[in-house]
Amino acid sequence: MVEREKQRVSDSERQAAVERLRLAHDEGRLNLDEYDTRLAAAYASVTYGDLDRLFDDLPATGLAQVVPGRPAGATSQAVRRRPAPASDAGMPVALKILWTLWGCAVAINLTVWFLVSLSAGEPQYFWPMWMAVPGVVLFGATVGVANVRRNRRSGGELPG
Repeated sequence: MVEREKQRVSDSERQAAVERLRLAHDEGRLNLDEYDTRLAAAYASVTYGDLDRLFDDLPATGLAQVVPGRPAGATSQAVRRRPAPASDAGMPVALKILWTLWGCAVAINLTVWFLVSLSAGEPQYFWPMWMAVPGVVLFGATVGVANVRRNRRSGGELPG
């Protein structure tokens, strides 16, 4: 009989390992570089030995136990997660950056419009309203990303 370390792992076992690594990162046990390196190794793992090496320095307790075959979001209550702020709960970093840039651009445009109107002595054409166009596009992208993420978390099928 082949030793457990030399037996091949399944996709669901790799996914369970990835979920366990994510939980370790969320708990602050792994920094981003360590998490990224171990994540790549988890997806590249072939045997149980490959997977087991990823957790040598991580405690078995304290981490939510991830059972292969159970959906990734269905972890035990062993880990209490901090709720994200409602305003940007789960929003990708790229969208946060885009919203920040858009907000800064709107603020600059309103300031310039206000100063031009003030110096002219009367309100000028309100050209900052055109900043609403990229705002609407950004809002649509944010809603679309949120829906895709919600579908993935609930195990729903993606359209198309």
